[in-house]
Order: sequence, then structure tokens, then C-alpha cells
Amino acid sequence: MKNVLILLVATILLSSCVSKKKYVALEQEKGQILSELTKTKVEKEDLENKFAIIEARVNEYNSKIQSLNDDVEGLTIENKAKFEVSKDGTVTSGISREKMRETLTNVDQNKLAAATTLKDSMNLAVQYNLNKAINNTDLNEDNDIVVDINDTVVMISIADDMLFNTASYNVSNKADKILQKLADVINSEPSLDVMVEGHTDSRSISTDKIADNWDLSVLRATSVVRKLQNQFKVAPEQLIASGRGSFQPVAENDSNVNRAKNRRTRIILMPNIDKFFALMEAK
Repeated sequence: MKNVLILLVATILLSSCVSKKKYVALEQEKGQILSELTKTKVEKEDLENKFAIIEARVNEYNSKIQSLNDDVEGLTIENKAKFEVSKDGTVTSGISREKMRETLTNVDQNKLAAATTLKDSMNLAVQYNLNKAINNTDLNEDNDIVVDINDTVVMISIADDMLFNTASYNVSNKADKILQKLADVINSEPSLDVMVEGHTDSRSISTDKIADNWDLSVLRATSVVRKLQNQFKVAPEQLIASGRGSFQPVAENDSNVNRAKNRRTRIILMPNIDKFFALMEAK
């Protein structure tokens, strides 16, 4: 019996020792896990801080890139609008040059090949656009309207019978369509100066109201100017009326056909080329 008791006590003590060792081992393992967890939390916070810094830098870089893009876009627009002076004295902007290149694709290539300067090319482009605008009015079936360019001056020559009755200086109503078209051009550009020139043939004239060809040419120019002002609301400060009489003929006064060519009204537009291109593009 005594031996059995001793054996039982020994078993209990041995069992107690094993449980204590396991407990200590588990405590140590728990400590290691907590230490690793704390380390992991610290590393996570560190990574989150680093990510936040990187994200802030990325946002900053994106903002700078956008700013640079805006600057590039602004510079592109500015460069397009910037004026340049060519060797032949022609002043243009990037915008007008782009529009000119677009127009020149439609111009007679033989004429374009003969253009030796930027001014020549510009004149061809302006002339093409204005002729197109006039032809679209169905007014020029008999070539009674001629558009010519001298440097940056646009000259529109209109046959006498499109504007006036024979030996009269009163503008007829059939001129309204072409005068409306011209008024639209003039009214679109307040800085535009417009000279209306009357021209006659060489045959003399003398009536109660008209002294001679000088008088007739001036009266016709004045009549056109008044109609542009009163009916089509063109500012009078933009208009100039002048008479050339018979002293600047375009043909010899030796036949009815040639005399008809000399009886004409010439309207001279002195435009800002860039705005003129913009106008023609809109039309």
C-alpha cells in the first residue's frame, strides 16, 4: 500500500512538471507572436506612410504635368496667333497661314506655281475666297464683277449696268444683292477702310444735273456710298467717295464693248488680312 501511494505521488509530481514546461513554452510562443504582430503593425504603418508620401509625389507630378500641358497648349495657341513679318514685308499670323494653306489647295496650281513670295500666295488665296463668295450670289454669270489684288488691297470692279441705268447716277435696286454682300464684309471689320471709285468712258456728257464725266463719276461714287450707309448700315467714317472720270481706262475707248468695260465702279477694300481670312472662312 505504501508503495502504491509513493508511485501515485510521483506520477502527480511528474505530470505537474510537464504541464509547467508546456505553459512556459506556450507563454514564450505567445510573446514571440505578439512581438511579430507588433513588428508587423509597425511595418504596416511604415508602409502606409511611405505609400502616402509616394501618392502625394505622384499627385504633385501629375499636377506639374498638367500645368506643363496647359503651358504647351497656351504656347501653341500663342504661337498660332503670333504675327510674323516675311522678307517681302507681309505680316501674317499662324492662324492666317493655316487658312491660307487650306485655301491654296483649291487654287489653280499653275497660278500657284507662279507665286514667288508669301504675299503672292496670300493674294491668290484672298482672291479665290472673294470670287467664291461673289459667285455664290448668282450675280456674276456674265463676269460683270472682277476681283483683283494689289498687295493687301482687295479691288472689286463692278460693271456700270449692274449698278446704274445709262447716264444716271441713281443706284438701281438690282445692285442690292452685291451691295449687301459688300456691306456684310465691311460691317464685319470696323477698322476696314473702303474707297468707292466711279469711272466713265471717254464720251462727253453735259446735262442740267451733270456737268461732265468728272461730275458723273463722283456722283455715282457718292450714290453708292450713301446706299451703303443708309440702306446697309455701313459706318460713314469707313467710306470714301471718289471720281476718276475717264482718265483711268482699262481698255481703249474705240468700241461699244471697250467703252462698257471702262464704265465701272471700283470698290477698294483695305482689310486686316487675318480678319479677312476669318470672314471668308465663316462665309
